[in-house]
Amino acid sequence: MYNYDKLMAGKITEQNTGIMTGVSKKADYPDYKIPSGCAVFGILNESGASFGGSAVIEGIAMMHDRSNGLGGGFAAYGIYPDYKNDRAFHVLYDDINSKKQAEEIFKNYYKILYCEEIPTRQTPNISNAPLIYRYFLKLKEGSAADGFISVNPAKNRFGSDFSEENFTADFVMKVNSDVAGTYIISSGKNMGIFKGVGFPEDIGDFFRLDEYKAYLWTSHGRFPTNSPGWWGGSHPFGLLGWSVVHNGEISSYGRNQRFVDSFGYKCSLAVDTEVITYLFDLLVRKNNIDIEIVSLILASPLWEQIERMPEYDRQLAKTLRILFGGALINGPFSIIVGHNDFMYALNDRVKLRPMVAARKDDFLYVSSEESAIRKVCMQPDRVWHPEGGMPVIGFVKNSGNVRSDSLNSREANSKLHSSISSSNSQNNNNSSKVQDSFRDDQSKTRVNSSEQNSAGGTLKGAI
Repeated sequence: MYNYDKLMAGKITEQNTGIMTGVSKKADYPDYKIPSGCAVFGILNESGASFGGSAVIEGIAMMHDRSNGLGGGFAAYGIYPDYKNDRAFHVLYDDINSKKQAEEIFKNYYKILYCEEIPTRQTPNISNAPLIYRYFLKLKEGSAADGFISVNPAKNRFGSDFSEENFTADFVMKVNSDVAGTYIISSGKNMGIFKGVGFPEDIGDFFRLDEYKAYLWTSHGRFPTNSPGWWGGSHPFGLLGWSVVHNGEISSYGRNQRFVDSFGYKCSLAVDTEVITYLFDLLVRKNNIDIEIVSLILASPLWEQIERMPEYDRQLAKTLRILFGGALINGPFSIIVGHNDFMYALNDRVKLRPMVAARKDDFLYVSSEESAIRKVCMQPDRVWHPEGGMPVIGFVKNSGNVRSDSLNSREANSKLHSSISSSNSQNNNNSSKVQDSFRDDQSKTRVNSSEQNSAGGTLKGAI
């Protein structure tokens, strides 16, 4: 996958920990880039019923010309029911020595329940693949005690009580930034990320994804903009249960990176999508912000729009903008975020990248192009083009990670998004049909999923 002879020349490696001293792993990343765009595609069955990977492969393949063969990937949720409560690592290795070194580190902190090379099939258009393994693990007692991660058994650097999730997040970032030849690309539970260098349909064939079943699939076809095309840099990006696919370019990357770095997140994979993944983890998991109002932070309304909102909505939007200003994403983007409990999609507030959504029974589809949706669902019940800055969210019913205040939160959020749409309409009256379509579909989403909760807190809990 990479040549680390150059990287390691004259450097010191601590054999007992696998930590490189005084060297950045970025030093050996490919240094070329090609400006253009990408394709994103996601399918969620809100009932939680699993379906095969062929549909998502066919959908993303319809947008073949949006990528150039320098990256493709998929995230799948619900694929490991036999280990659904255990941590699942998908890991890329440069070579067998990297694998041996990393496994010694894993064993120091986790009990490895099962390990295997991820099954692949020979695919003509996929070459130079790294070693790709998966591990099912449980965190050992007292794993934070020896200094590999800069935490103690009671606290971690996020400033909250120690937890398995906090430790694992730190552990993954530490390995990805400091352990030679090793990249943990997936670290959730009952989910996995499969990605590499190639067109997405070829990556799907390579990983035999037609043999998997999941209730949520996201996919990506890559055409790198300001970052290199390499196996670890392909999308989706993942941390814990999060996965993110992204079309666009984050012009605010430097500010966003500094913001997450102040909370202990280390960006080390040379792709701007990595920082979006960390923003979702920070905002929703760490700060307990309702997923339905995260758009007020990532794609915040303009100040003049905020001033026209009703009093409570205006105060909320101002507070979020002030507290989390460093998380505002600038530049053209459309993203699809996967999570064990929901699928989330968002455009930049000016809608400089395409996004279309559709529904058919329990299925929610989001795509860069409508053709991909109609390839796998010829007659959807509804198709709409979300307004810039307005999220599309589908929740998994009976996911188990729920709270009793969700329905009230969603009712409040519905009014808030209506307020934003009303404010936007004063800027552009021609967008009213799109806004009405969005509100109508979001209302259906809330009714369909009213029996369960989002991963965040209530509307007032956000501040």
